[in-house]
Amino acid sequence: MADRYLSLTGTAPGRFLTRRLGLPQPAALHRWSPDRPALDGPVLHLTAGPSSLGLAPVLARTGLTVTTRRPEDTVGDPADSSARPAAVVLDATGVRDVDTLAGVHAALHPVVRSVAPSGRIVVLGAPLDPADHHQSAAQQALEGFTRSLGKEIGGGRTVNLVRLTEAGAAGSTLRFLLSPRSAYVSGQVIDVLAAAGSAPQADARQADAPQADPGRPLAGRTALVTGAARGIGAAVAETLARDGARVVVLDVPQAEQDARSLADRLGGTALTLDVAAADAGERIAAELPDGLDVLVHNAGVTRDRRLVNMPAERWSSVLDVNLASVLRTTDALLAKGTLRPGGRIVATASIAGLAGNAGQTNYGASKAGIVGLVRSLAPRALAEHGVTVNAVAPGFIETRMTAAIPLFLREAGRRMNSLAQGGLPVDVAETTAWLADPASGAVNGQVVRVCGQSLLGA
Repeated sequence: MADRYLSLTGTAPGRFLTRRLGLPQPAALHRWSPDRPALDGPVLHLTAGPSSLGLAPVLARTGLTVTTRRPEDTVGDPADSSARPAAVVLDATGVRDVDTLAGVHAALHPVVRSVAPSGRIVVLGAPLDPADHHQSAAQQALEGFTRSLGKEIGGGRTVNLVRLTEAGAAGSTLRFLLSPRSAYVSGQVIDVLAAAGSAPQADARQADAPQADPGRPLAGRTALVTGAARGIGAAVAETLARDGARVVVLDVPQAEQDARSLADRLGGTALTLDVAAADAGERIAAELPDGLDVLVHNAGVTRDRRLVNMPAERWSSVLDVNLASVLRTTDALLAKGTLRPGGRIVATASIAGLAGNAGQTNYGASKAGIVGLVRSLAPRALAEHGVTVNAVAPGFIETRMTAAIPLFLREAGRRMNSLAQGGLPVDVAETTAWLADPASGAVNGQVVRVCGQSLLGA
């Protein structure tokens, strides 16, 4: 369903009216398209505190022009679009105390107003040092700073924090965050920490190696997406296929026609089965004797009702599809070696599992369970199988399901985030594709909210 309010605020009378009434003013987001595949402008590289990160070569490989400016420098007229950076990357890895934390303000204060609409601010921090509580306090302060700036910056701009230990391992993450693909990802804290001796660390070391076709990082890889016949799942399948993957479109037998139509269009294959079946993992493994590189757990159901009115069947059906099937299938495919070393598992959580939602105790429980699965399995899957495990947590996404929500609740869902609008299925798909990238091996155990920085649940 079209967002008519967003369309209204894109007109001069709409902007005037919403300003006068103090209403949200969403901006049309710059999403990836073949015609506009990159941000429109340079990346401004700033530093707060001492740093030996060696970030310049990694930024150069984003494909964007990189400029540097001392924090105390001023910028030109903010109305002059030619002088406006499309993104700012602030290296704050050297911030170790309150005094050096002041460098964050000194660096960004003069330039934050100049960032172009739909621009990006990425703050780079360091892992918290358990032996130095001053460093830990200062680095944790970056999280509060990042989330707060994201809620005030406006104009379709996003602000994210990346904690890292080496610049090379963050190559794919910076390419994602400094691109139109991350249009609906804001207020996130992402750890990019390569694990010593792991296969994905090798992926991270090779993250910026020349590729035959940089636009198709998944070429030669097989990806399976559950619940892929329509909605978010279909968008994920389409995006992975765009990036070169051979996609297996999995859905229930009732959706066979849609699944086969999509698979034919993408040059992939369709697989119809119930992921909640006890033998689903074994059947998938049998259908993929040559193995699998990317497993996307997208299938899910809702059976909303307040707990006091919820029969046991509504509880168990949601938990079985959304959580138990993910656990069973993942265990089976890892045990059988179907997921090849260097593989990627991406599960779908939800902000309902992080912040809770009235009438969704079953759904919220199932999606919080996905978070627990990711945090527990990620280090073991990496060490034992060379496979990373991450999750995306969508917020209000414009789908047929959200279109059926009553008008006032739908409008509240759309506006209650820093971007003041709903996301699109492709926003979830782009985030999934980043996590599935062979170069994202240093991103593991992360739950990334695709919610426009929802005002609920931080």
